Amino acid sequence: MSKYSGTNLASLSPTEVKAWIDSFDTVLTDCDGVIWVDNNPLPGAPEVINRFLDNGKKLFFVTNNSTKTRPEFVEKAVRLGFNVKIDNIISTAYLAAQYLKNIGFSKTVYTIGSTGITRELDAVGIRHIGDGPDNIIGSLPDTVASFVPDPDVGAVIVGFDEHFSFVKMMKAASYLNNPDVIFIGTNTDERFPMPDRVIPGTGSIVKAVVTCAERDPIVMGKPNPHMCEIIRKEYDVDPARTLMIGDRCNTDILLGKNCDFQTLLVETGIHNAADIERYAASDDPALKVQVPDVYVAKLGDLLPYL
Repeated sequence: MSKYSGTNLASLSPTEVKAWIDSFDTVLTDCDGVIWVDNNPLPGAPEVINRFLDNGKKLFFVTNNSTKTRPEFVEKAVRLGFNVKIDNIISTAYLAAQYLKNIGFSKTVYTIGSTGITRELDAVGIRHIGDGPDNIIGSLPDTVASFVPDPDVGAVIVGFDEHFSFVKMMKAASYLNNPDVIFIGTNTDERFPMPDRVIPGTGSIVKAVVTCAERDPIVMGKPNPHMCEIIRKEYDVDPARTLMIGDRCNTDILLGKNCDFQTLLVETGIHNAADIERYAASDDPALKVQVPDVYVAKLGDLLPYL
């Protein structure tokens, strides 16, 4: 494992940086806020990712974004200059569909989410309902009275849904009132990295359903152990020689710590050096564990060493 803790990579000598790069064979990286923001690649990120691949390192995009299927992620990544294929993508929508497939699920899923989830369910032959807008029609009592639960629903998946509404929360909680109905959350990211506004993330929607349903979900995304198990079993990685790159200490870096991976924080998204300093000085173990091994201003700063 890395000998560093909260170290600014810029403070190391070129020899030390190259030795650090040689210490990992597998790279897992978050996407939003690390390699791109919205539809724009971050400076130097495509070159670094492609150089990792050219140098023979295993590489995976590990994203909590549930709005796209893996082929859609590949299309976007290639368009932005990243030389990746479908096998390089690990997404929470894919993991949710695979989870249900692997347990032999044969009923219907009520989804709060986007086509990223529904298309992954389609790919494994699982019926689903709930996608698209669903709002109060007429009065609230009329809307409640008109809801007839589908008796075949055996799971609820909650992901990012721009059409999230009171009605969707009511339906999800009603299905989850049955303890035999499986509750899956794609991730718990509170909000998206945007420079001048706050965009609620999937975690905000999941929390609303949790509060109403009075149940906790099985969470597919970072930093939860389920993703660690998939990565270790499916991709044959050596934790000690695996690097997790992210912009969030409480998801990306914590996933790395939960999986015994090395960790690198980039300051192009949610957290930065000031957060690292605060976490390192904290007496709270839950914050101390979020301190990355090393951090860097942006991923592109690694390019001179590759």
